[in-house]
Amino acid sequence: MKIVVMGASGHGQVVADVIFQMWAKGREMELVGFLDDDEALQGTRVLGLPVLGRLADLPAQPHDCVILGIGDNASRARLFAELTQAGKRFATGIHPTAILAPDVVVSPGAVLCAGTVVNTGGRILENAILNTCASLDHHSVLERHCHVGPGAHLAGNVCVGEGALVGIGACAVPGVKIGAWSVVGAGSAVTRDVAQRATVGGVPAKALS
Repeated sequence: MKIVVMGASGHGQVVADVIFQMWAKGREMELVGFLDDDEALQGTRVLGLPVLGRLADLPAQPHDCVILGIGDNASRARLFAELTQAGKRFATGIHPTAILAPDVVVSPGAVLCAGTVVNTGGRILENAILNTCASLDHHSVLERHCHVGPGAHLAGNVCVGEGALVGIGACAVPGVKIGAWSVVGAGSAVTRDVAQRATVGGVPAKALS
C-alpha cells in the first residue's frame, strides 16, 4: 500500500514516523513521500523522504491512499473534505506502542501517536488525532477532525466534539462534553461541559473568550 503524507512540517513528520513504525512491525505499507505547499520545502528530503510537490500535485503521484499530516484542525478538515470528494482513500495511523482495547473503533484517517491509550468502548472518528502519550478512557469519543494534544488525559464517557482542540497536558473529568470547534488550553482541567467554539483554560477550566 503506497501512502502519501499530506504535510511535511512537524506534525507531518510525526505522522510519517507512525507509518514507518507500522511498516517496521510488518505492515504492508510504503511511504512514497510528502506533499506540502511550503515553497522552501520543494525538492528537499524530510526524514529521508522526498517532498514531491504541492498538495494539489497529488493526482500526479502514484499512491493507494493518503494520510493527513496537518495539525491545524480547520485546515485538516477542509483538506479531508476535498480529498473525500475526489474519492481518495485514507490510511489510518496507529503507532505500534499504542494500547487499544479490543473493541475500540478507529476510523479511516485517524492518527494515534506513540504511547497513546484507548480503553474499552472508545471511538476515534475520521481524521481525529490522539497525540503522543495522550489517553482516552472507557466509552469516550473523539469526533471527526478533533485533536487531543500530547499528554492530555480524558476520563470515561468524555466526548470531544468535531474540530475541537484539547491542549497539551489538559485533562477532563468523567462525562463532560467538549463542544465542536472549541479550544481547551494547555494544562487545563475540564470539570464541566464546554460550549461549541468556546475557548477555556485554567484549573478548573473557565471561559476565556
